[in-house]
Amino acid sequence: MELLTVLQEAGINGIAAIGAGLAAVGAGIGVGRIGGSALESIARQPEAIGDIRSNMIIAAALVEGVALFAVVVALLQG
Repeated sequence: MELLTVLQEAGINGIAAIGAGLAAVGAGIGVGRIGGSALESIARQPEAIGDIRSNMIIAAALVEGVALFAVVVALLQG
């Protein structure tokens, strides 16, 4: 019951903070999955390490960029 009261007193700021936190957690999960899949791929095909690494870095950067935009939008709404 206290959390509901705190969120009601905070108005949209509490909801915006939750949204920003969810975006950050989602990005962490996404980058973790990308890294894990890249390691599995490298273990299966060690000769393709350069291509896998570059694709992994590009995908991780895109995930982080989207998460950054989500955090900024969530905090601006508050």
